[in-house]
Amino acid sequence: MKNNVDFSGKPFHFIGIGGIGMSALAYILAKRNLPVSGSDVRPNNITRKLEDIGVHIFSKQEADNIKFVHPYVTDSTITLNSEEILSSPNKKIQPQVVCSTAINTSNLEYKAALENGCPIFHRSDVLAALISEYHSIAVAGTHGKTTTSSMIGYMLLEAGVDPTIIVGGEVNAWSGNARLGNGKYLVAEADESDGSLVKHSPAIGIITNIELDHPDHYETLEEVIDTFQTFSSHCQTLIGSIDCETVRDRLKPSISYSLYSDTGADYYVTDVDYRADGTRALVWEKGKALGVLNLRLLSRHNLSNALAAVAVGRAIGLEFGEIAKGLATFEGARRRFEFRGEVDGITFIDDYAHHPSEIRATLAAARLQARPGQRVVAIFQPHRYSRTFTFLDEFSECFSHADLVVLTDIYSAGEPNLGQIDGEKLAQRVSEHHSVVSYQATIEAVSEYLVKNLRPGDLALFLGAGNLNQAIPEIIATLRQPAQATS
Repeated sequence: MKNNVDFSGKPFHFIGIGGIGMSALAYILAKRNLPVSGSDVRPNNITRKLEDIGVHIFSKQEADNIKFVHPYVTDSTITLNSEEILSSPNKKIQPQVVCSTAINTSNLEYKAALENGCPIFHRSDVLAALISEYHSIAVAGTHGKTTTSSMIGYMLLEAGVDPTIIVGGEVNAWSGNARLGNGKYLVAEADESDGSLVKHSPAIGIITNIELDHPDHYETLEEVIDTFQTFSSHCQTLIGSIDCETVRDRLKPSISYSLYSDTGADYYVTDVDYRADGTRALVWEKGKALGVLNLRLLSRHNLSNALAAVAVGRAIGLEFGEIAKGLATFEGARRRFEFRGEVDGITFIDDYAHHPSEIRATLAAARLQARPGQRVVAIFQPHRYSRTFTFLDEFSECFSHADLVVLTDIYSAGEPNLGQIDGEKLAQRVSEHHSVVSYQATIEAVSEYLVKNLRPGDLALFLGAGNLNQAIPEIIATLRQPAQATS
């Protein structure tokens, strides 16, 4: 369907506005003074932030929401804000309704939007329309999208070019997952999970790597590659990591980067020093040394992400000094090796890793940071039955850098349980390759187990894309109680 998203003043209504991708779009539109409303059954800090800038949030997803949201007048020169629209019950004009793949056709609000003749768009349609309005930089790839797009956005912000930013994680530098700038650049995270990546046509596209990660949508890696090939054909300039064999051989990026000097990449590094407090490397551009890059982020995967940012910066004309200065102070996005607290010498880290490759890389970073004798405790909540079942072999072998593995049951993310796999079966498979594995069926059981079994000096790393991290504050509070009682 032709993308005819209208930014002239017509209102938008988001079904499921609290999601990380949906809320970022809603924020940008609201900051552009467009009327925005939305619904979500689980209020959170993101929805509260949207309310603070004038977005009307419905706490239920029901048909009456569509009837209550009264959109634009036909004269496009008249722009109404959200309060004016919501207080104008006599205007019978439909909102532009935005949904994500998570909203199915049985959703009552969605059905009401159809029945009322509302124009309905997937969130990727709105993002594609925004991408077309700017000199856009779209970051795609199976892993590293959020960190890389956040790095690039932060680099441009520090360079003074005032970018607009839409990412899949919250970043302290702009207090959320989106930022509206006045400059010509838009930095966006482009998601391949549902195939909608093919809608985007950025000036610069970045592909960090390609793996099968969403077996609920793709049956084979070849289908994933096809999606990325279509995306790459829409990019004016394609930047890619040739450390990923698939990117190197199947996409042939016009600008390449690599962690190795013998790959023939346009950008590469030497003299690499992976430390517990960050990473240092000498960066090269087509055989010429650009200078030293210092990062606060750990491990090789984040150095690779930073090289993508270097390639982007150079492609748009930034001096390496500007690039290095910006990246040196980037602290990362939330839930990407995020420090959550320390009690009794136990350090709590929260990370979004949910694919075996991501878990392996994150645990390698944790091992790098761990002091001699310090245990790395991996606490993992599998995400989706389809992913856990498809990558069972890979999951069973990806915890080698952990001293103790704690597994809980699978976070369904709305998928039906077909009875093929559960958390206990995964734990059994992991125990074939790891000597210390504990299965705790619920998050409550995980909390109780950790309170009893964590030791002073442990690095407790919570892994997964579900809701496991919600246990961290309670565990910390419980561990603090004895100390408070004896003080």
